[in-house]
Amino acid sequence: MHLDHSHDESAAVSADAHRPDGRRRALRIGLGGPVGSGKTATVAALCKALRDELALAVVTNDIYTREDAEFLLREAVLPPERITAVETGACPHTAIRDDISANLEAVEDLETDLSNEGVGPLDLILVESGGDNLTATFSKGLVDAQIFVIDVAGGDDIPRKGGPGVTTADLLVVNKTDLAPHVGSDLGRMAADAKAQRSELPVVFQSLRSDEGVGPVAAWVREQYAAWTASA
Repeated sequence: MHLDHSHDESAAVSADAHRPDGRRRALRIGLGGPVGSGKTATVAALCKALRDELALAVVTNDIYTREDAEFLLREAVLPPERITAVETGACPHTAIRDDISANLEAVEDLETDLSNEGVGPLDLILVESGGDNLTATFSKGLVDAQIFVIDVAGGDDIPRKGGPGVTTADLLVVNKTDLAPHVGSDLGRMAADAKAQRSELPVVFQSLRSDEGVGPVAAWVREQYAAWTASA
């Protein structure tokens, strides 16, 4: 189930689209959301869905550990050299919005190192924030588009509560829909509230346990990449 509203694909295009050497850099998409909403599982599923068609890499953020990166490495979603971790040492939103230097260095180092190793240019870098609250947003200086992930177990009133993550993210993902009957969440109500909060911005209802899985989110990422390459 997903709300497929039209969205201006040019929103994915950043003014700073080139590396210091003048070459086109990779598209950067950020994933944020509360603790336990399924961000890392979504990143893993996206890597599996896109790795045969796009050259991609991942930067994860945790406060004091590399736990999310280690999960991705155990799942072997990408070669190890394409996964790196940032230990923020502070609230997760600090490193994705307020002081983005560590994440910028991480994404730039990935592109440089992989290029120097002869892997070739990257097409896409996913930047996963550590678990945060509904106010978490990415700096436009770090990512070109952002996905905000919530889950039905967190309560079906989350879309109605709003917050910058819910209302302004380029894509809202309502995750773990298979749990709705077990936690008493009303998906219809969540869809209506999300529509009221986001107007024409797209919303995807997702269960990674379903046959459809991450498919709609992967399709959205492909659209962003197509817009990115068309703007070159």
